[in-house]
Amino acid sequence: MSLLSSQLLVYGRRLMDKLNKFSILKAKKPSDPNAPVIDYQAKLAEHGLTRAQVIETERKLAKFANTMDSLVRVPFTKQGMGADAALSTIPLAGDLAGLALTSYAFILGRQLGVPAHKMTPAVRLALIDMVVGIVPGIGTLLDVFIRPSRKTLTIVHEHLHEEYGITETMHMDRPFLHQSLEDRQQQGRLRFFWRNPVVAWLYLHIPDILGLLVIVVIGLGLWALIGWLVGLFGTTTGFGYLD
Repeated sequence: MSLLSSQLLVYGRRLMDKLNKFSILKAKKPSDPNAPVIDYQAKLAEHGLTRAQVIETERKLAKFANTMDSLVRVPFTKQGMGADAALSTIPLAGDLAGLALTSYAFILGRQLGVPAHKMTPAVRLALIDMVVGIVPGIGTLLDVFIRPSRKTLTIVHEHLHEEYGITETMHMDRPFLHQSLEDRQQQGRLRFFWRNPVVAWLYLHIPDILGLLVIVVIGLGLWALIGWLVGLFGTTTGFGYLD
């Protein structure tokens, strides 16, 4: 590795450390200057947790929520469908299985110290999801919009923000790719390459880019199909040859 590359790598590490420290200080800074300073580290210690453990568990919850509610999503949005909607196509048994799987999200939330009463809206939504899912066709369609696991993730993140001062969201937005990127940034000869902000952004948005390309291809295909049908109609009826 050249001297310039080594210096850039050291500079990049220092910059990342400063950004991490800044985000922690920003989380600790109260909005009201007269408000008491909250010791988030002490709150974490009360529950036998560390900041890294909390982020890792929340990322695990985000992976589960994505799998259940938005495994396939509209590009550059969080709207989509996942295993829960697929299970709802199986009458009753699939809906019961979906409810049982969703309870895993509640367990992870409780591991992070989220009180049971805060989880009530997500539990209620999961029960509604099960009841609505019994209705053939309509239940599967509504499952796209009724997302209890995603609701649980939102509740958990709000709790972590309030109680532990954790404001980062990158590990939630793209949990699978985020962990993969993190591994690439910490291991291998191309660590410096993967730490480049542009490269990291492109890597995290691979599903969005591919989804956008699919939409473009489908749009072009429909346009070509419409053009062919119009031409066929003109040839068959002679309408296209009228002056």
